[in-house]
Amino acid sequence: MNAILVAVIGMVVFALGYRYYSKFVAERIFRLDPNYVTPSHKYKDGVDFVPTNKFVLWGHHFTSVAGAAPILGPAIAVYWGWLPAFLWVVLGTVFAAGVHDFGTLALSVRNKGQSVGTIADKLIGQRAKMLFLFIILILVLMVNAVFAWVISNLFIKYPASVIPVFIQIPLAVWIGYAVYKRQKKMLVPSLIALAVMYVTAVIASQVSWLQVDLVSMMGGEEGAGLFGLGSVSTAFFIWIVILMIYVYIASTLPVWKLLQPRDFINSHQLVVGLGILYLGLIFTNPKITAPAVHAANDVSWFPLLFITIACGAISGFHGLVSSGTSSKQLDKETDARFVGYLGAVGEGILALISILAVVTLFPTAAAFTEAYSSFGAANAGGLGNFVQGASGLAQGLGIPPSVAATIVSIIIISFAATTLDSSVRLMRYIIAEIGMEYKMPALAKPHVATSVAVLSSAALVLIPKGPNGFGSGGYLLWPLFGTANQLLAGISLMLIAVWLKKLGRNYMVALIPMIFLLFMTLIAMFQQVFFEWSLWGSNSNMLLFVFGAIIFVFAVWIILTAFNVLTRGSDRKLPLEE
Repeated sequence: MNAILVAVIGMVVFALGYRYYSKFVAERIFRLDPNYVTPSHKYKDGVDFVPTNKFVLWGHHFTSVAGAAPILGPAIAVYWGWLPAFLWVVLGTVFAAGVHDFGTLALSVRNKGQSVGTIADKLIGQRAKMLFLFIILILVLMVNAVFAWVISNLFIKYPASVIPVFIQIPLAVWIGYAVYKRQKKMLVPSLIALAVMYVTAVIASQVSWLQVDLVSMMGGEEGAGLFGLGSVSTAFFIWIVILMIYVYIASTLPVWKLLQPRDFINSHQLVVGLGILYLGLIFTNPKITAPAVHAANDVSWFPLLFITIACGAISGFHGLVSSGTSSKQLDKETDARFVGYLGAVGEGILALISILAVVTLFPTAAAFTEAYSSFGAANAGGLGNFVQGASGLAQGLGIPPSVAATIVSIIIISFAATTLDSSVRLMRYIIAEIGMEYKMPALAKPHVATSVAVLSSAALVLIPKGPNGFGSGGYLLWPLFGTANQLLAGISLMLIAVWLKKLGRNYMVALIPMIFLLFMTLIAMFQQVFFEWSLWGSNSNMLLFVFGAIIFVFAVWIILTAFNVLTRGSDRKLPLEE
């Protein structure tokens, strides 16, 4: 099968979805009003509520949701063949992710920029709100652990990426000052910053002393390290500490100082990165050597395919970003279609190239089958296979292998760091909300809530022991991330459906993907929690069992409560904003 043909088919479906389906949802279902006063204007504070140009906000939103997950999930899911992964990414983006991301943004804008967890109180009751907030809290905690784990490991594996990634921070601060204090345009400075990053990447990939290789500094992999740890574990520990200090600062600064300008740089980086990869696809014209459908003996695609690919098809974390940060920065309500739905399409495009980079990497179908001999092998090698495959596409444009690998790793790290920043900020909001709800005003203070978020995330990623030894918390939690993420997406779609029904509008656009997603996710989660991770399972893991069981019980409770509200009829008309 020709990879270019598959890419063209996917792009056409994405374009038609945005052009027609999102327009239908915006005009006929959500009925966006260009004159509506959005929370960014009504509650403008210069910190979280900041009216933002839709292109800049799209950059923030897209890069906040486009972390490592839309790359890693598809790179693993091709284990069942490229065709099921392709169909789920394309159709899931158009009919599920677009509605979910767009809908949670519109719902939050019409409710004072509140998070979906807080809005659940209005729609389905106080108890459901608190259960929902705890599910969200656990999810963002896992996101923090998983993405910190990914970034630290990539820094260790690709030391040439360290300086180009960190040089982005002062550049973003400079851009934020120039734009918001001196009223300069953001486009040209952000392009300059991107050029500086990539020039630095090229130089660092060729000059060894510009590579921050902590493992080599401590004598290589066999080195003693610090605190009785090996050199690799010590390097991992140091990177986690540095990342946690960084996200503490980044998540408490006003959004215009670092978050927005850095995300705008990363949005250009994504466009450039995708351009390199898709152009490389055209110039190399590779054949898909992986099978269209791969009959796995150990793990069935049903229902795990729809859990393995979360970001890239539909992701509950997107709803947290839409209702947690993006809704507070939306300038006009009509911008929600561009920011929300097109943001989902952008992530679908990223997931599509992830699939193609992996399934064109291997010279033969037998080589693919050998590399993807089991689901465990797919999990262990997925990210590395993408880096190799993407580097191969980039080399089709004449980019040297070392430079290509560095640039691809920078793209992954930058997106993962952006997601980590937003996730810690969201966790701060949620901890503050829980603190206010349970009469603990100290938790509502920004620095207290941020400290709790950062310390708990660091503890989770560092403390557990597992297949990778010290610092394997992120690795251990990855199987739960997909199920928890999809449950959150399904519950958010249910909130959108309840909201639309109370407004007397057609809620099928949210209800149909909600039913599909919750059905698949609940089956997968039940199998994993009670048959794989429990004390009676073959792969017993108490950490996953405890987290999974709590999320499963809370989710079922919320679903039953919401289903009761949804089926008992529209007992009252709900104003657009209360």
